[in-house]
Amino acid sequence: MQVAQSKNSGKKKTVLFVDDEQIVLDVGSLMLQKLGYNVLAVRNGNRAMDILKENKVAFVLLDMLMPGINGFQIYHRLKKIQPNVKIILTSGYAVCQSEERSESIGFDGFIQKPFNLEQLSEKINSIKAN
Repeated sequence: MQVAQSKNSGKKKTVLFVDDEQIVLDVGSLMLQKLGYNVLAVRNGNRAMDILKENKVAFVLLDMLMPGINGFQIYHRLKKIQPNVKIILTSGYAVCQSEERSESIGFDGFIQKPFNLEQLSEKINSIKAN
């Protein structure tokens, strides 16, 4: 799957999905598309910041552990670009520690990898309600 181009036209909202694993990006992007979103999928935090400068997104799905710059560092930089953007942290490690830390930093949600379509939909709906 190639990185999606911005499709802010029409009624679909756009989501920025950041993960260093291509298979996670591919599967997660398909899930997000099934939920009715346009997806901008990138494999690193620096590219995510460039994308966010150029596009308005409904929310960001952000991997916690990536080479170079981690999800916590990216979070602060993304919030400087779009202070009101909702950010859901994802991780395949230590769910309790990750969830507690993500809440203390101010993430809008946390979802444990691997996640399925139902879990992703529930998490998205919970951040929309808040």
